[in-house]
Amino acid sequence: MSNLISTPIAPKLRLLPVGPGSEELVRLLGGQSSEIEACDAALFLISAQHGASSDDQKSWELARELYVPSIVVITDLVGADLDFDDMSAIAGKQFDPLVTPFLVLHSDDGSPAALIDLDTLQIREIQTENLIVRDSDSEHKVLVFEFRKEFLEAVEAAGDGAFEQGLLYPSLPYIPETGLGLNEIAQYLNLLPMSS
Repeated sequence: MSNLISTPIAPKLRLLPVGPGSEELVRLLGGQSSEIEACDAALFLISAQHGASSDDQKSWELARELYVPSIVVITDLVGADLDFDDMSAIAGKQFDPLVTPFLVLHSDDGSPAALIDLDTLQIREIQTENLIVRDSDSEHKVLVFEFRKEFLEAVEAAGDGAFEQGLLYPSLPYIPETGLGLNEIAQYLNLLPMSS
């Protein structure tokens, strides 16, 4: 599935994998697994079906003490009782307040089909293993208006470079079945300076 990433991350990026499936995600992204003291960023994989463990929370607290840039990646969204928005809110209570730069759009059968970028209002979806980006419809813009306002206010309040400084924590969806979310995770990781 690594061919699904249109913007690969810097190959020397050292990532702390936290949670079930996080080692595989680091590999798919092309990063190197690292311990927290030497990492460039941490990936916290949280299942929408099982939530965060006490070990995940301890790792989060240590990452905060060390100002490690951290991304919460919500997985197991297909067939889950909780959707991405709900699980992000729960994770934000277990860790620290999170921002959601993308929301999940669902198909008629309820499965995750695409993402909407709350900054640009573009739709991002995977079709035949390619990332397709297109403008959203007016009904999408109305649907996400409040979420977008909240996201933009949080980003402005945090200031420039807040993610890279370990002060702003994005929550991003990841659907392994389709690869949806890989490009968006890579997009955030590419904001980080390269390791030496």
